[in-house]
Amino acid sequence: MIPRSKAPLLLIGVAIVIGAIALLLPPIPQPLAYHNFADQRGWFGVPNFGDVASNLPFAIVGLWGLILLSPRDAAKFTDPRERWLYVIMFAGLILTAFGSAYYHLAPSNTRLVWDRIPIMIVFMALLAAVIAERVSVGAGLWLFPVLQAAGVGSVIVWRAGELRGHGDLRFYAAVQVYAILILLLVLLLPPRYSRGIDFAVVVGLYVLAKILEETDRQVFALVHILSGHTLKHLAAAAAGYWILRMLKKRQRVVGLIRENP
Repeated sequence: MIPRSKAPLLLIGVAIVIGAIALLLPPIPQPLAYHNFADQRGWFGVPNFGDVASNLPFAIVGLWGLILLSPRDAAKFTDPRERWLYVIMFAGLILTAFGSAYYHLAPSNTRLVWDRIPIMIVFMALLAAVIAERVSVGAGLWLFPVLQAAGVGSVIVWRAGELRGHGDLRFYAAVQVYAILILLLVLLLPPRYSRGIDFAVVVGLYVLAKILEETDRQVFALVHILSGHTLKHLAAAAAGYWILRMLKKRQRVVGLIRENP
């Protein structure tokens, strides 16, 4: 286990390392071929039906999560303020369903913004929630707006560059890498709740989603029914469900002294 006193150095150190690596890399443009997904079949008058309809699980999990985290369930948390970070995360999943469906109806860089912004809201809310649980509630709440600004800002920076003719995905990619690394590293800090390993499962499902995204055409050529990108949506929604499952099953860890936020 890493002492909680070392957590600020961990958060700052990882950010500096990833930021430095991103700056050393050449600019990463958004390939126009990205929008040319494998499964472009329409159904019931809906173009790209598979990639559009596969966003429904995001909305289902998000709504389910909001119901689970109703105000009367604040007692599930050692500090009721932690609940709000998960509320925003599940609300972000609902926004992701609409944003991603909107993008896949007619894929383009312009619409891709509305796909990526909700994803960043989800990522950063989850990261702040984990920091609140493993470091301190105060740290999670203080960092929440900073993380959201970095996540949403990374999408805006990319889009602004695209409008000037030289889009760059380095900042966007760096924020995602930072979130994944911190989610894994903070698991080495003393837990306030059981089932911390579920966060590792969530990261695994996200990695699977990225692999499916990169193998979109190969998967579609292999199975013919669903494409890799459609399965990516299902894997990412499964990660959201796994967080929901964790919140339902976990218990407070007995014997820890609660820190003042």
